[in-house]
Amino acid sequence: MSPDEARERFATARVARLATADAAGKPHVVPLVFALDDDTIYSAVDPKPKRTQDLKRLRNVAANPQVALLADHYVDDDWDVLWWVRADGVGRVLEASERAVELLRRRYAQYADAAPDGPVLAIEVRRWSGWHA
Repeated sequence: MSPDEARERFATARVARLATADAAGKPHVVPLVFALDDDTIYSAVDPKPKRTQDLKRLRNVAANPQVALLADHYVDDDWDVLWWVRADGVGRVLEASERAVELLRRRYAQYADAAPDGPVLAIEVRRWSGWHA
């Protein structure tokens, strides 16, 4: 799969899994919703109930900005349509980003009334890769 095709397929996914590691290299994987803008992936801390907005993923990116995201398409009875895409990049935590929030609001109806109001994770993708059946 070419990098362009990988990016296009990633853009169609509704959720991805974010892999980060802390300063000691301990891995942490979480699902997240996202918006893609060229080769930048945005996700934001939203108003869903959480104990804190100081999330492990954000602390990990601050300590070790190398991240990977994985999106996939699986159909149990048709393995001819399976695919996965990986985006490797460098993350940074932003206090806010109007652009990211607007992109997320356009992509997810749930954000129409409750826009993300927490920190924003911005990931500059350095490498797109993937596989398809």
